[in-house]
Amino acid sequence: MPWSQTSPMDQRTQFIADFLRESLSITELCQLYDVSRKTGYKWIERYVRHGPVGLEERSRRPRHSPNATADEIVAGILEARRRHPSWGGKKLLTLLHKGHPRWELPARSTVCDILSRHGMVPKQRARRRIGHPGKPTSAILAPNDVWSADYKGQFRTGNGIYCYPLTVADGFSRYLLGCQGLDSTAVAQAKPVFTRLFKEYGLPRRIRTDNGVPFATNTLARLSSLSAWWVRLGVLPEFIEPGKPQQNGRHERMHRTLKAETTRPAAGSLAAQQRKFNAFREEFNHERPHEALDMQTPAALYRPSTREMPDKIPPLEYPDRFEVRYVSANGGIRWRRDWINVSIVCVGEYVGLEEIDDGVWNVYFGPLKLGRLNERHMKIEDEYGRLNRVKV
Repeated sequence: MPWSQTSPMDQRTQFIADFLRESLSITELCQLYDVSRKTGYKWIERYVRHGPVGLEERSRRPRHSPNATADEIVAGILEARRRHPSWGGKKLLTLLHKGHPRWELPARSTVCDILSRHGMVPKQRARRRIGHPGKPTSAILAPNDVWSADYKGQFRTGNGIYCYPLTVADGFSRYLLGCQGLDSTAVAQAKPVFTRLFKEYGLPRRIRTDNGVPFATNTLARLSSLSAWWVRLGVLPEFIEPGKPQQNGRHERMHRTLKAETTRPAAGSLAAQQRKFNAFREEFNHERPHEALDMQTPAALYRPSTREMPDKIPPLEYPDRFEVRYVSANGGIRWRRDWINVSIVCVGEYVGLEEIDDGVWNVYFGPLKLGRLNERHMKIEDEYGRLNRVKV
């Protein structure tokens, strides 16, 4: 039989017409129409029972669905999704359970199916994953052990002004401590933000950042004027390795959500954009459940630090076994009748030197190790062995 383009209904009708002519056996008829004997007998049975109507397309949907999700719950799922378009099934279920504890909610997979059927699941481009173990960093066992800070890129608001969102979050609870839209990454703009956070939430033990401005420089221990100020307050800077944002993965994940929900599109002005950031922060901390937190909110786990920001920064102190030197205006110290360069960000402060071998000294800025001084070369080398300091 030559192939011709026919609809399924036409094929079944022609099959029955040939069957009624009784010119072919069932086996030959099924081979002619390229269907199984089981399908052939099914079409014949439908025709005998219901006539031509029995050959029409039938829905595969079951007549009775005792486990079907109630319309009220479906409507609730869709409304929750409209209010939180970036939330997945698990977060939506947690939200609905809080608001409607008596509802018999479906499984997470069912919620995803409902969203998909209603066109509320956007197609996502497959992302190529690049595995990397990363560099081990300090353990995060409690709130304020480590804060993460970063800028979420830059973008223009509606009036053409660039916005640089500075974000600070607690690594243990994911609590978003601050999200401030600034018009530059200068220390003069970042420092007031951290001052406000330190006064409101207390001091963390460490702050983890990338190696960009204003957090780091190419000086010893990557110290900048901002991170040097942290050290004087008793907060250690912790830098991820260059080009490895996965070492600050929790913060990077939050940034993706922040970008999707507050910058597409951007607001018309910096002030209007800040209102969007404030609303996002409120929802992120107090409403959005997090899978990594066993579906709790960050606010449920976060507690302010017991280490208060002092009104006056105390001087750096060193053990009695240390040699202490003053950093002059040129960024150097006097050592063995010579000048050794330390860092311009340490000007006006004291550094401590601990002898660990004959003529070999570890150099500290408060609790932070800057590098190692070898008297044979009269220069300080940082712990990475890359930044050699020559004499002033």
